[in-house]
Amino acid sequence: MKLPASTEWVLHCATTLAQLEPGTSASTAQLAQYFDLPSAYLAKQLKALVRAGLLSAATGPRGGFRLARPPAAITLLALVEAVDGTSSPYECREIRQQGSGALPPDECRRTCVLAQKMAEAHQAWRGSLDGVTLADILATLPPAARARTRSRLTGASTS
Repeated sequence: MKLPASTEWVLHCATTLAQLEPGTSASTAQLAQYFDLPSAYLAKQLKALVRAGLLSAATGPRGGFRLARPPAAITLLALVEAVDGTSSPYECREIRQQGSGALPPDECRRTCVLAQKMAEAHQAWRGSLDGVTLADILATLPPAARARTRSRLTGASTS
């Protein structure tokens, strides 16, 4: 399975926002500069997270993006699905019924075993991501990571 680069962007941006002091926002420009990403395209991805209820956005001089829920209530699956959708990356086109090797229809009444195994793998992948929250990710970061992120992203020092 290969996901678009924007998936990595939203995962890192959400993790970065989770490291900020509660109530603190970061603008698209700040996040784009922080990760050296194209601002206009990043804005589209962040807006998808707002539509999904994972981020909130405010306009104005103190505006920007922040988590819309506590880190423990945002799973990696929710972030991925907000930008990539929920459909499986595998689509069975029933090629077992085509060409010179075509199986007779009576041998194709059941779901193709390959499609079944791919669906199981997709469900396992989803289950794995659904079992990890931003709070879990934050718990694995080095002790100085939050202060460094806050300082570099917003210029704010932390106590």
